[in-house]
Amino acid sequence: MSENKSNFDKVSYNNAFNAKKYDRITIMLPKGKQPIVKEHASARGESVNAFVNRAIDEALARETAQNDN
Repeated sequence: MSENKSNFDKVSYNNAFNAKKYDRITIMLPKGKQPIVKEHASARGESVNAFVNRAIDEALARETAQNDN
């Protein structure tokens, strides 16, 4: 019984931490594209979340540099 209580507390803590520290964006991909994205990220040693964040950061940096020229 106490194991369930400690698991619930951990889940609650993680949920509260994530809500405080992160914004959430849901993306929709065309059918069949999700496994391609997962494989691409995995091949580079990244999670899908890390890959998406890196792709966004790279696009923002590239587009900002283009606008500065």
